[in-house]
Amino acid sequence: MNLALFDLDHTLIPIDSDYEWGQFLARIGAVDRAAFERRNAAFFAQYQAGTLDPVEYLEFALGTLAQFPRRQLDDWHAQFMAEVIAPAITPAALDLLKRHQDADDLVAIITATNRFVTAPIATALGVRHLIAAEPETLADGSITGKLIGIPTSGAGKVRHTHDWLAGMGKSLDSFDQSHFYSDSQNDIPLLSVVTHPVATNPNALLEAHAKALGWPILKLFND
Repeated sequence: MNLALFDLDHTLIPIDSDYEWGQFLARIGAVDRAAFERRNAAFFAQYQAGTLDPVEYLEFALGTLAQFPRRQLDDWHAQFMAEVIAPAITPAALDLLKRHQDADDLVAIITATNRFVTAPIATALGVRHLIAAEPETLADGSITGKLIGIPTSGAGKVRHTHDWLAGMGKSLDSFDQSHFYSDSQNDIPLLSVVTHPVATNPNALLEAHAKALGWPILKLFND
């Protein structure tokens, strides 16, 4: 058995699910559109530039979720999946996942986006294992707005991967091959510790890094 890890946004889907969720909330009138879109766009620009403070962003995103009852959030998310996510799932991404699944690889998505937004997306992609930013929840499922543990971004992805594997009694060395597919220079720490890093739909910074190190470059879609 080999290991296959996948970033989500702009890697398996040609959009940023966290950003699009914020845009969706603004579009349906759940939040003040002008103010929210300004804040959301600023964070997104910081992410693209590699300057985002992940804790600051997650506190903003989770704080937004905490404003609403869980049942309301779940209803909105079902609408979000139908209107935004389902049309963004491509045959090429599903085929790539299936190749690893058919090979009996251990497949997981590891994303900086929080679990509330991404768990239904992982399910839609047919991926059982998800490593994501963990929102604190109450017994009734309500989201408090707080983050549990450290963000699942940058070097944090390496830490979370080790912890997730350790929970199964495994490590990266347990696998003959470990693959990680990502689009962003933010994921260079995890790309650097697997045996098979793949720059997938890479941004300019990751593409340059991948070419310098001879990493394969995969284009699943044009985004």
